[in-house]
Order: sequence, then structure tokens, then C-alpha cells
Amino acid sequence: MPELPEIEIVKRSLFKMVNKAKIVNVKINNKNLRYKIPDTLSKKLINEKILKISRRSKYLIFHFKNKLLLVHFGMSGKFLIVRSKDSKMFKTSFYYDLNILAKHNHIYFVLNNGLILIYNDVRRFGFFKLFENIKLKEIIFLKKLGPEPFSVLFCIKYVQKFIKNRKKNIKNLLMDQTFVSGLGNIYANEALFLSKIHPLRQCSNLERKSIKNLIYNIRRVLKISINQGGSSIKDFKNAYGKSGNFQQFFNVYGQENKNCSRISCKGKIKKISISNRSSFYCNSCQN
Repeated sequence: MPELPEIEIVKRSLFKMVNKAKIVNVKINNKNLRYKIPDTLSKKLINEKILKISRRSKYLIFHFKNKLLLVHFGMSGKFLIVRSKDSKMFKTSFYYDLNILAKHNHIYFVLNNGLILIYNDVRRFGFFKLFENIKLKEIIFLKKLGPEPFSVLFCIKYVQKFIKNRKKNIKNLLMDQTFVSGLGNIYANEALFLSKIHPLRQCSNLERKSIKNLIYNIRRVLKISINQGGSSIKDFKNAYGKSGNFQQFFNVYGQENKNCSRISCKGKIKKISISNRSSFYCNSCQN
């Protein structure tokens, strides 16, 4: 599943291709996603101009004059862009594959700039939701989300208050979108390594210094990943066909049985399962 950096990269690169474009036609090819695409979506979006694309947590939001289109990519959702005049496909997907099958194309947005924006989703866990005459913060899917990692609201005082008397390990806390939004398995693992915190440590036991360090390292790994174009574990590419490079900087994620990357540490990277997710840590410097 794409995490905050990957959604942010796609938002930025996609916006440059569809900014200010008007939707002239919408074709629903397969309405069966996590929530069925309503037939009314086509009528409501025709002649709407894309004014802005934003991101909240792992959601992409298309802004129109009085409407907001919320997109979640699930496990395998991707946007493809095809040039209408010759059907040439730009490499515009999270997990780019030359063998992408058209039968998994769920919806086509025909734009007045000569491009067609296509949503493809093999596993069908993604979804679209259209909201009219509503503010972003009022959208039900976004209401319970915690602060963004780069927000001033995500601070030491906030974390201290949230974790007080809470019986939860720190890895599960970082995955909790009501605590902080946008983090997923990759970046939770990497941030904990940089902070020298064991993933099973009880969050309520974190002292102020550890909290400060963890906040810093969460922002650090996300910023580096965004600057590196995201993580291309499964051939993620942005709207220009460029792969992300952050996977080359992984210290623990997917590094099971390798030596710790810290020169001063003699530990090994271990893999355990926490809430049915693979978790990686150094058995020396994270103990």
C-alpha cells in the first residue's frame, strides 16, 4: 500500500499534467471497487475544472469549484495517463507494469488538454467518493485522522497526552491513523530504527527525550523519501516514469539477517510479526 511519500510524489507530478484541465467526459468501465462507483459520478464531474490536487494522509483529493473528489488507492490502485490522439501511455502508476490489463481500468476521465486519466485497480480495494458543498475537514473519512507528521500539531505535548496510560506498543501506535496520519509499515520501521526504539516497547513508557527524537526521525525519513521520489519496492514511478530511490536507504525494512547499518553496532536485523505486519529491528541498538 502506498504511504504518505508515495501519495505526495504522485500528487505533485500528476498535478503538473492535469492542473486546470476540464473533464469533458467520464466513462465508468467497472464500478466494483471497495465502494461501488455511482452512476451519477459521470454527470456530476463533466465540465468540472481541476483547480487543485491535495493530499491528506494517504488520500488524494481533487478540488473542483464546489466539489471534492476523494481517492484512496487501497493496495493496488494507480492512475494511468493516456494521450487521446495516439493512446500512448505515460508511466503514471504506483506499481508500474508493462502488462497492466485494461480489464482492471475502472474509470476514465477524458480531459480537454488531450489526456485521459485512467484509474486502474487489480485488487479493487481503492475507492472514489464525491462530496458537494462541503469543507475538506468535514469529510467523514478525514475527520478522525490524526495530525500530519509535518504539522506543528504533531508535537511533544500532543504525543505525551495521546500515549498517557495507553496500553499499546509503539509500532502499533505509529500505524494508528488517529494518532498520526500517513505513516505505514515502511516508514514506521525506519523511524523506530533511527530512534533506537524497539517496536514492541510500550508507548506509555516513552520519556520526553525519546518522543522528541522519534518525532524528528519520523519527519526525517518522510522528507528523505519524498526527496528521493518515494520507495520503489514494486516499481513505483511518478507521473514522469521516474522510479523512487528511498528503498536504497532502508536500514531495517526488508533487511532481515543483515548486519546493522550502524558502524558502531554489531547487531543483526531481525523480523517479527506485530498485528500481522512484518516488523524489522536491530537486536542490539533497538533493545
